[in-house]
Amino acid sequence: MKSKLEVKDLCYSYHTLEGETQALSNISFNVKEGEFFVIAGPSGCGKSTLLSLLCGLIEPESGTIAIDGVPGKDSHAVMGYMLQRDHLFEWRTIFDNVSLGLEINHRLDEGSRKELDHMLDTYGLLQFRDAKPAQLSGGMRQRAALIRTLALKPDILLLDEPFSALDYQTRLEVCDDISSIIRTQKKTAILITHDLSEAISVADRILVLSSRPGRVKNVIPVPFSDQCIRPLQRRNAPEFTMYFNQIWKELRDHD
Repeated sequence: MKSKLEVKDLCYSYHTLEGETQALSNISFNVKEGEFFVIAGPSGCGKSTLLSLLCGLIEPESGTIAIDGVPGKDSHAVMGYMLQRDHLFEWRTIFDNVSLGLEINHRLDEGSRKELDHMLDTYGLLQFRDAKPAQLSGGMRQRAALIRTLALKPDILLLDEPFSALDYQTRLEVCDDISSIIRTQKKTAILITHDLSEAISVADRILVLSSRPGRVKNVIPVPFSDQCIRPLQRRNAPEFTMYFNQIWKELRDHD
């Protein structure tokens, strides 16, 4: 499996009138084509900063980012970004919300409309096509947000704690739902989370960051049997506890 994304010696600091705060130090890792890669670490370790660097919202002070072997700034790869909240516009219908990215990019035509209707049908939202976001549950809103992101056919999906605003039971259900959709679509995905159980339930590999400034402590594969593909199935697998204890130890060990 070839590398989709390669990050090497990435460093970034925030600068204010009070001085410099180093957020990330010498971050190196790769993400394989079609891999579900998770970045975990303590609060304030630079996880969201790292995603902002990957999608080009900010530029690194040093180090390189390459997508399919091409420097990030020269790449034409499409990055899909899914945030903590769904950010659906309450005055637009669900269809108008999921088609927003295509509309902005002048790519909303008859063919793309049919594709969106197919996705709404596949993911259980077609009957809410003309409804407003207020009529949907939190989990359904997140599914709509995912469809909006997938509609642009991103090469890499960046997920910034997309389930954290949901109550616990809904969070489990939506995580199970959305991660299964991403795997079915065979998308390369990078998720950041501080929830170890969530990380283990979805990941192929987990990158563990240290406390600030964030450094790579370890990259841990979390293989499961073919019978444990969905997150809820993984949570009940015997190896789940072993992985949890291994990653918990990495996080607690002093740098």
